[in-house]
Amino acid sequence: MMDLVLVKYLHVLSSTLLFGTGIGTAFYLFFISRTRDARVVAVVARHVVAADWIFTSTTIVFQPASGLYLAHRLSIPLATPWLYWSIVAFVIATLCWLPVVWLQMRLRDIAVAAAARGRELPAAYAAHLGAWAALGVPALVSFLAIFYMMVARRVPFAG
Repeated sequence: MMDLVLVKYLHVLSSTLLFGTGIGTAFYLFFISRTRDARVVAVVARHVVAADWIFTSTTIVFQPASGLYLAHRLSIPLATPWLYWSIVAFVIATLCWLPVVWLQMRLRDIAVAAAARGRELPAAYAAHLGAWAALGVPALVSFLAIFYMMVARRVPFAG
């Protein structure tokens, strides 16, 4: 019984870290990029990439592992609509996140190079930022849908 409560707690905590890190880093990178100040963007982008590796990569692995464990322990079939569609939405968000990681590293590298030369951010930065933002929209919608399905599900989260 205690291990089920602990796994539920860690599952909710890790979803909070995953979503919060995503929203927080996206906010800072997007708005700092609008300054076009390569020195400032380089510093923030370094921290965004680090936060993504520390928090997002670990929680993006833990979330499905703990979710599948909970479904198994609570005897909830994977074909249960809210669970099935949550898994689909999570896969969509993850598939968006994978190129976002690469784009964030490119944004960081472009900003670092521009700052080292004492230049403004080049056009390539804006192009990468646009792709990064475009991938963030379906990921955000997917996570919002997952949170909704977890709250509105018909199967009680007993334990």
